[in-house]
Amino acid sequence: MPGFTVWLTGMSGAGKSSTSKLLEKCLRDRGANVEVLDGDVVRTYLSKGLGFSKEDRDENIRRIGFVCELLSRNGVIAIAAVISPYRAAREKVRDRIPNFIEVYLECPVEVLVERDTKGLYKAALSGQIAHFTGISDPYEPPLNPEVTIHSAEETPEQGVEKILAALRNRSLLR
Repeated sequence: MPGFTVWLTGMSGAGKSSTSKLLEKCLRDRGANVEVLDGDVVRTYLSKGLGFSKEDRDENIRRIGFVCELLSRNGVIAIAAVISPYRAAREKVRDRIPNFIEVYLECPVEVLVERDTKGLYKAALSGQIAHFTGISDPYEPPLNPEVTIHSAEETPEQGVEKILAALRNRSLLR
């Protein structure tokens, strides 16, 4: 099985982490070597000290992309579950990784606010949190993702099935 990268992008609460964990399990059950780079975990270890300016967010994505490139090149399946709000930064990563599958988890802000157990959206909407993606900072949806999961309407299981189908269509999975 060749290495490749599945890049899950979407706003906070769209289901990237849940989908990545389920996809990881499905791929491991097939005997694949898989590593998940979750945005929250990466910020703790790989990108500690970076803020939330556009430059820092782009640097965070560059670092995650570099790790995904190394893993993929060495036969590992890399799953990145990161907001990655800027289209140009995602495209730079895509250009570096031969087998790159972009997955957009689309979800209306109203649903994200309802799902928000931490109260981050309410705080951002009231101005208490600056530079919050999709509220006071931009989120640029992908123009041509390989997979779009409408997470307000589709379960994580349905989303993973769509990803697996895309991987089979590209001959990345048997």
